[in-house]
Amino acid sequence: MVIPAYGSGAMPSVWQPEDLEELRMLRNRLNGSFCYAAGATLLRTQWEGGHVPSPEHMISLARIPGTSDVYMDGDRIVIGALTRLNRCITDELLHHLPLLQEAVKTIAAPSIRNVATIGGNIVSGVGDTLPALLAYNAELQWMTDEGLEIRTLDSWLKGGHDGSRNPSDVLISIQIPLDKLPDSNLKNQTTDAREIAFYRKLGRRETFSASLVTVAFRGEIDTDGRWKKVAIAAGGGSGVAMRLPASEQLLLREEASLMQAESLGRTVSSEFVTYGDVFATEQYRKQTAGNLLGAGLWEALYR
Repeated sequence: MVIPAYGSGAMPSVWQPEDLEELRMLRNRLNGSFCYAAGATLLRTQWEGGHVPSPEHMISLARIPGTSDVYMDGDRIVIGALTRLNRCITDELLHHLPLLQEAVKTIAAPSIRNVATIGGNIVSGVGDTLPALLAYNAELQWMTDEGLEIRTLDSWLKGGHDGSRNPSDVLISIQIPLDKLPDSNLKNQTTDAREIAFYRKLGRRETFSASLVTVAFRGEIDTDGRWKKVAIAAGGGSGVAMRLPASEQLLLREEASLMQAESLGRTVSSEFVTYGDVFATEQYRKQTAGNLLGAGLWEALYR
């Protein structure tokens, strides 16, 4: 189904495929520039600011079945790419992903979160959910030219640098493997391990502003006092979010203690790859990421 453009080329034609097969045929048939849209909150901002041109065609994903559902599929939590951000905060199943819920709460205003989708936040490449999803070892399901394909979020982010991303691919769902999560009642397991998890965002002002730095930390301390699992990620602003494997290994080599907070901060500052602009220098962002993670770890271990 197509909603014709109105005016004299002022707006794109909006196509509304009913399923993935129609979507696949549609994108192969369309001539001229096109883009995908769900909530379109970021797209509207980009168009109004003149950062990207308005396309000739816009393909709405709103009618694709199953893309706005949250459910269990075997050993994984599946979040449809068109799930509204506000639902991510309230959905019962996603209470098992507190870092993700905390990240979503920091995005824009409630009225925007009623429209914006988690898929849009991800495919922007700079969304504030990315560090949290990296800490959960998230995987992304895409509709590609060859069919449905699953890639880790980490590899997709790196694809922005090595050219392996295909802009015609469509994000269908986000999948969190339960065997990559700390032990939880979802797996009907019991454990005496202590879980530590936190998410931090620093913006230019307290609310409704783009982030300067965002960080996420998730780990487990076993009964012997040593780290059992550690996942650390950082991002923010227009920078690409990334896992910090050297910082993770720093903790895994030693017994968990308050003394690790300072060394973690230094290692993060050195490892985190970011950028500078008129709002903050590269060094400021690197040091802030280290301070946020070091302070967060100290607070968590002190309790």
